[in-house]
Amino acid sequence: MTGAGTAVADDGAHHQSGAVATLDGLKTFDSAVLRANGKSHSIPAGLFEMTVDGGGRLKTYCVDIHNPTQDQAGYLETPWKQTSLGANRDAGKIHWILQNSYPQVDDLAELAEAAGTGPLTQKTAAAGTQVAIWRYSDGADVAAADPAAEKLADWLHRKARRVSEPKASLSLEPSAVSGKPGGLLGPVTVRTGAGRVSLTPPVGAAADGIEVTDAKGKPVTSAVDGAELYFQVPSDAPDGSATLTAQMATSVPVGRTFTSTTRSQAQILAGSSESTVSAHATAAWAASGAIPALSAKKNCAEGGIDITAGNTGDAPFTFELAGTEHTIPAGTRRTITVPVGEDQPYDFTITGPGGFTRTFKGVLDCRITGLQTSSPAPAAETPVSQLAPASAGGASAGLEGDLAATGGSSATPVIGGAAIGLVV
Repeated sequence: MTGAGTAVADDGAHHQSGAVATLDGLKTFDSAVLRANGKSHSIPAGLFEMTVDGGGRLKTYCVDIHNPTQDQAGYLETPWKQTSLGANRDAGKIHWILQNSYPQVDDLAELAEAAGTGPLTQKTAAAGTQVAIWRYSDGADVAAADPAAEKLADWLHRKARRVSEPKASLSLEPSAVSGKPGGLLGPVTVRTGAGRVSLTPPVGAAADGIEVTDAKGKPVTSAVDGAELYFQVPSDAPDGSATLTAQMATSVPVGRTFTSTTRSQAQILAGSSESTVSAHATAAWAASGAIPALSAKKNCAEGGIDITAGNTGDAPFTFELAGTEHTIPAGTRRTITVPVGEDQPYDFTITGPGGFTRTFKGVLDCRITGLQTSSPAPAAETPVSQLAPASAGGASAGLEGDLAATGGSSATPVIGGAAIGLVV
């Protein structure tokens, strides 16, 4: 438990919800030809693989052909609206392709018969699928080098229908609440497409009198999608805060997007083993004065970061953000959009009375990258004609962090169910 008035320190270096993974590179691929600016570029096309923090493996395709990947880049599960797919009317068709091609359809003879391609290998099936995705994600003029892979790409492109975005693997909403001690702070709603989630407060929480409960104040040990959780804080608790961390092992839904905390190529999920996913929510309390609750998310429509500040206290909350002072009256909340350049890093530290500090970090990645037509690009952005097999498409990627995230994760392996703990 943090004490001293409204002093709440947070380095912003945690992922707010979903899977956190590290890119291992392009693993199953063949060749494709990208035509742009009157020239043809030979590029690899296929499946990437990632290792999930805490356990698990992911297979992904690229959705930003002109961006390169960065070796061992960190990736975060991200909603479509916080990526280039948010403004892409064909995003649902990409989801259909993922559900109806390799590796979700792993019987290659069955896939070849349905598409009328002739024999397919894992490499040519992956290449054909990637080519079809690029035609919708980037509007690219791209073809698979292998005839069977090209027939598969054409069939997928022609047959694709719009399918809705899959749910997040796990999230807690909202990610920040606040109030006075002596009652229930919340609610925080569990969102997951998986089954029942196990809730386990850490050792020490009960001794401090802080519990996770339902709306009636009854301690809970498990929850399902839609369940509302509360922080029960004793009336004599000193001013402070606590962070609720939920973890579970589940298959991440196919079609979820992954962006990086650095400038690396955006990806979309094609397959998942049982993997560790996590979500976080923070509660702050004080007996009097301002009681802030802060959260952040990318706003791709406005080209910036939305900082939402609530104040459940009995005095105004004044803070500085990007060089400007803002005041949130008692009992109100306000969302402030801070402009950030595309593919640019952001690092916002919000300060307030009593030593209050909250930091949000990441990279804004909301648009696909156009083909470079000027002088040679630096090594980190290798032109598509010079890509190595380790990277597909233009090869680096427009990645971004989930606000308040720097890519790392302290998630520990969880076997079955989910564990939720309070950090106090």
